[in-house]
Parts: sequence; C-alpha cells; structure tokens
Amino acid sequence: MGASLHGRVRWWRWRRNPLRRRSDIAEAWVLLASWVAALAGGLLVGPAAADAIRQSAERQRTERREVSAVLVEDADDRLPERAPSGYRVWATVRWTAPEGSAHTDEARVPSGTPAGHTVTVWVDRNSKIAAEPLTDEETRWRAISVGALIASGASGAVLAVGWVARQGLERHRMARWAAEWERMNTQRGGKTGSP
Repeated sequence: MGASLHGRVRWWRWRRNPLRRRSDIAEAWVLLASWVAALAGGLLVGPAAADAIRQSAERQRTERREVSAVLVEDADDRLPERAPSGYRVWATVRWTAPEGSAHTDEARVPSGTPAGHTVTVWVDRNSKIAAEPLTDEETRWRAISVGALIASGASGAVLAVGWVARQGLERHRMARWAAEWERMNTQRGGKTGSP
C-alpha cells in the first residue's frame, strides 16, 4: 500500500471551507485561547509564586534571631536505629529575651546533650521557638522549584479546562450529526440502524 499523496492540512479550522462547521471555528478559538491563557498564566503565576517565596524568606530573616538557651533537661538519647549523625530531638530549653523576660519552650537540639548545656535556638519576634530561616541558596532553589510547580500547575489547569470545553463541543457535534443522520434516514423511509 503506497503512502498518501495528500499531506495533513494545517490550520483547516481557520480557512474558508464549505465543510467547516461553526463548532469547528469555536473549537479553534477555544484551543487558541487555552494555549495563550496557559502560557500567559504560567508566565505570570510562576514568577509571582517565586517572588512570594523570596519575600517570605526575607521576612523570616528579619523577624527571627538566634539566642543562646540553656537545656533544662537531658536530650534523651532515644535515637532510632541507624540515625544520621547530628540527629536532633525535642527537649525543653530556657532563654532570656532582650527585654529581660525569661522564656521556656521545646526546641530541637542535638541528641545526647546534657541538661545545663548551652544551645543555640531561633526565635521569632514574639520570642517563640521558630525554625532557622532559609539561607540564600535554599531560598533560591525553593523559589525556583515552587515557581516552576505553580506555573506548570496553573498552565495544566487552564489546558484541562480547554480540553473539557473541546469535549463538550465534540459531544455537541456528535449529537447534531446523529440528528442529521436520523433526519436523512427517515426521509428515505428507513429507520436508523436498518441495513
């Protein structure tokens, strides 16, 4: 069997054609709009998400500070088997805020640290234990990964909506085709499905 002499006709929905239906034109516009919206949405939402991550990290750096705290209790050596070196456990610590008030809370400290030992913890502006702020490198990688993930998710959602719209147009075309087939068949005196 030889190869087809006719290649694929590109952009056929946009060309004048006696066989082109209104639903073909609508589908062409839905397809174009969904791709443009997906591209524009990804280009807008991704960098915005990355910028939000950078601003959040910067805010953490300005609001959090390191303080020296004293371990109130022994950091129990309840390590799981094959724990990595530097494994941290929760233990009660006490520290004094810059205004002089004493605070006690639980923080993650190196396992096996005895009571009375000084450890460094991070606190927020309300003198509550907080996680260490992200470094510049961690912030950069988190911003890139979150920005890419949000951009692809937003673009995928827009394309999914476009796909659903195209499926609706296809169902509409099939229903009209079936109705036309029924009309043509009954005009010839037959019934749909009859040989």
